[in-house]
Amino acid sequence: MLLIAYRNMSNRKKLNIFIPIVVLIFIGAFAKHRLIDNKQLPQGQLQNKEMDEISGIAASGINPAIYYVHNDSGDTNRFFAITADGKLRTTVYYEANGITNGVYDCEDIAVGPGPVKGKSYVYLGDIGDNTADRSHITINRVEERKTWDKDSIAHVVQTPLYVKYPYGARDAETMMIDPIEKLLYIVTKRSDSVEVYTTPLNFKAKDTVTLTYRCRLFFKGIKPFKWITAGDISKNGEQILLKSYEKVYYWKRKPGEHIWQTMQKPPLEPFYKQEKQGEAIGFTPDGKGYYTTSEGVYSPIYFYETPGN
Repeated sequence: MLLIAYRNMSNRKKLNIFIPIVVLIFIGAFAKHRLIDNKQLPQGQLQNKEMDEISGIAASGINPAIYYVHNDSGDTNRFFAITADGKLRTTVYYEANGITNGVYDCEDIAVGPGPVKGKSYVYLGDIGDNTADRSHITINRVEERKTWDKDSIAHVVQTPLYVKYPYGARDAETMMIDPIEKLLYIVTKRSDSVEVYTTPLNFKAKDTVTLTYRCRLFFKGIKPFKWITAGDISKNGEQILLKSYEKVYYWKRKPGEHIWQTMQKPPLEPFYKQEKQGEAIGFTPDGKGYYTTSEGVYSPIYFYETPGN
């Protein structure tokens, strides 16, 4: 009956109905753009062209306004202290170790506890291995300094840890620090199901350790878009992020759980604005949000609220 009545209406009456509907659709689309999409507008931009292949980001443990980032393979032995909007504060150089430019393929960065109680340390994961043929990978640990929030250049001596996989070489781009159990986590990248490994943080300079295999994780999708390229654990150890080239995965840890147990549960998949080659994700110090950025000169920095905040 309604269809018959609509057909019998004059064109003018039809327009009087149709035009308000179209207007409401446009208003709804505009509201979505202003209230939802605009939350994913860049919060900043990497503001120095030397930061051209960023592959990791982590919040400082002693300077609330500072984040650390580093370049991918091909760069020298350094990382950068930046503000959340992308301004470069300090370029930190650590010692070369005999490999070309001092690093092989640095793929992630994390901040957490270390050998001295009450101090904070930066961990640089020289863990990339595209062809899976490295005899070992290297984790470089550097004690944080308050002075890195100023415009400067710093030189430090790192403590290296040499790491082997129990079942042969793997390629990985994700390294995280669990501050509760004081474990270093590595998540592999390329296989259909990725592997999770750990090792304790209480190592001495030039120790060689074999990682402990913990579990295997499967994520739906098509390779290479589903490959795991970054991750982070919040400062209080209660939240976990992993990301691929096209998705972000989020977990909330329950008391008494190991991180690797939490990650075997179904994750949330919060909205993620896909980047050019997004290989960096890191929580804010309070864990209420996180930042992502991508390889490329002057890449944007995006901010997201963590689920539930």
